[in-house]
Amino acid sequence: MIEISLVGIAGRALNAVLTIYMMLILLRWLAAWLQLDVFDRRIRWAWRLTDPLINTMRRILPPMGPVDFAPIAALFVVFIVRFMVLRAF
Repeated sequence: MIEISLVGIAGRALNAVLTIYMMLILLRWLAAWLQLDVFDRRIRWAWRLTDPLINTMRRILPPMGPVDFAPIAALFVVFIVRFMVLRAF
């Protein structure tokens, strides 16, 4: 008989959500190179989901010239949080 653990399901669901969020940050970071129309309503929701974290990173990081490191820092933060939360499960 297969025993389904609620903690295991919650851990996998959280892993999936954080992984998708990391992919959205990557999409946002690569949008200029992929020549995506950021004002297109089909992908604008990705910007609305990632704006709070990336804008927080922009406030925390000092200005570093023309390169925006906020998406990279946000990706790193989500990666660390994902690692720590999954270790707790």
